[in-house]
Amino acid sequence: MANRTTSVTEFILMGFSDSREWQVLQAVLFLLIYLTALAGNLLILLTTLDCRFQSPMYFFLRTLSLLDLCFISVTVPKSIIQSLTQDSSISFAGCVMQVFLVVWFACAELALLTVMSYDRYVAICRPLHYQIIMKKGACGQMAAASWLSGAASGFLNTSVTFSLPFCRSNFVHQFFCEIPSLLKLSCSEEYLAEIGAIFVTTSLGILCFISILISYIHIFSTVLRIPSMEGRSKAFSTCIPHIVVVTVFLSTGSTAYLKPVQESPAVWDMLVSVFYTMVPPTLNPIIYSLKNKDMKAAFQKVLRKTMFINPTNHNPNTNTKRHEANSANNNRLPAI
Repeated sequence: MANRTTSVTEFILMGFSDSREWQVLQAVLFLLIYLTALAGNLLILLTTLDCRFQSPMYFFLRTLSLLDLCFISVTVPKSIIQSLTQDSSISFAGCVMQVFLVVWFACAELALLTVMSYDRYVAICRPLHYQIIMKKGACGQMAAASWLSGAASGFLNTSVTFSLPFCRSNFVHQFFCEIPSLLKLSCSEEYLAEIGAIFVTTSLGILCFISILISYIHIFSTVLRIPSMEGRSKAFSTCIPHIVVVTVFLSTGSTAYLKPVQESPAVWDMLVSVFYTMVPPTLNPIIYSLKNKDMKAAFQKVLRKTMFINPTNHNPNTNTKRHEANSANNNRLPAI
C-alpha cells in the first residue's frame, strides 16, 4: 500500500471541460474575476496605508484584503495557466501545498470575519468602551489568532488527507486540489481520521458563523432604536451584504466538505468550489469599502492623482495650472 501511495508523483486536474473552446472561456472568466479581486484588494491595501485610516476597523479591513489576495491567488492563476496551456498536471508536493494553503486561508478568513463583526458590535453597541476593548495590541492579537488558527486547521486537514494511500487514479475532478476530490482517489475506506478533522474544522466554522450572527443581532437591535429612517436604512444596507457573503462562503464550503464522497457530479462540485474560493475575495472589497464614505473619497483622490501622471497636454505651464486647480479641488472633495 505504501508503494502504491509513493508511486503517485503528480495529479491531473480535470477542470470543467475537455473542449478547447470551454477551456479558453473558463480562462477568460477566471482572469476577469481574478483581476477584479486583485484590483479591489490592492486598492484597499494602498488606500488604508494613509494615516487617516488607522482605526481598528481599517486595520482588520487591510488584513482581510491581504488574506483575500492570498486566498484567491492559490487556485485561480494556476487554473488559468492550465486552461490556456492545456497542461493540467500538478506535482504531488504542489498538490499538498495547495490543499494546505486553501484550508489555511479559508479558515483564517472566516475567523477574521468573526473578529470584524465583533469590532462592529463594540463600535455600535458599546461605543464608550471601544477604545479600551479594541486597543492596538488586542487587535494585533486577534488578527494573529485568525492566521494561526487557519494554519493549524490547514496542517491538520492536509496531514490527515495525505496520510491516506492513493491508488485508484491520479485524475482529480476539480480545478484545484481539494480534499473531497482527493478522497475519491484513495484506495482506503478508513476515512474516520479525515472525517474527524473536517468535523472539527466545520464545527469551528459554525461557531464562527453563530458568533457573527449574534453580533449582528445586537447591532440590528441597536440600529432599530435609531430615530432616523435614513440612518437605519444605511446601517442595514451595510450589514446585510456582510451576512450574505459570510453565509455564501460558509454554506458552499460546508457543502463541498461535508457531503458524501460520491454523491454529486463533478461539475456541481466545481461550481460550489468557485463560490467559496472566488466570490468572497471578489465581493469583500466592494461590500466593505464602497459603502464607506471615507474610503470612496480616498479612492476618488487616488484615481484623480493617477490621472495626472500622464497628462495629455504637453504644455508645461498649462499642466502646472491644471494640476494646481485639481489639487485645490481634491482638498475640498466632498464625502459621497
